[in-house]
Amino acid sequence: MLEQLIDVVGRAGSDILDVYGTAFDVKSKSDDSPLTEADLRAHRVIVDGLAAIDATIPVISEESEAPSYSVRRTWRRYWLVDPLDGTREFVNRNGEFTVNIALIEDNEPVLGIVGAPVRGDIYIGDVKKREAFRIVGSSRRSLTTRKLGDDGITVVASRSHGGERLESYLESLIPVFGRVDRTAMGSSLKLCLLAEGLADFYPRLGPTSEWDIGAAQAVLEAAGGSVLQLDGSPLLYNTKASFLNPDFFAVGDSSLNWVELLPPTTDI
Repeated sequence: MLEQLIDVVGRAGSDILDVYGTAFDVKSKSDDSPLTEADLRAHRVIVDGLAAIDATIPVISEESEAPSYSVRRTWRRYWLVDPLDGTREFVNRNGEFTVNIALIEDNEPVLGIVGAPVRGDIYIGDVKKREAFRIVGSSRRSLTTRKLGDDGITVVASRSHGGERLESYLESLIPVFGRVDRTAMGSSLKLCLLAEGLADFYPRLGPTSEWDIGAAQAVLEAAGGSVLQLDGSPLLYNTKASFLNPDFFAVGDSSLNWVELLPPTTDI
């Protein structure tokens, strides 16, 4: 199944790049987020591809209407899809957008595939096997998060979403860690940076949806990291009617007690 999923993500990425090279139109959805033909084309490729792999597993995609919670709350297993995460990055043509497919079981992501069409590579995480790797061309490189050192912390933050609350929180990290280096990145690639051991911490103090991070969460957790709510509890899926996530933080070094280590967000 994994090779089939890699093929689906690759084909969705090719369709996205076909649109990326044109003077495409940008529409606004009801929440004012952008929508392009690339989102819709990738959605169709993925939904059809997943049905061909196993038509018995239901699919939730950002670009289709999901069943009511009374229906989907009974699902033990389903696909969670964001056909084009980082549409703002797509519109700005900076290349930092991704194709995301996650397999959710018992409210947790257990398998994630994140494709980066412009780069031409794919991140994969199998949480049950604790295996994560990055495919670049014909090679596969294992991914492992890094331990937090004593010489500061590297924080990855959204390129398109931030605000005063995030800036204040990043300032509050300086007394704790001494030095705070910052890396800006779009889409679910932020979590993939943690999985690669290129950053330590990603605080998300603002709205995201479950499909935005499900696949990359699986990649990160398979590589040794964690995605947690601000109280330290796991970030779970399909536990409520809304798809909106609470504020959360993602970490590379899951051996630490981050709740005790981090400054409280209530002070900002």
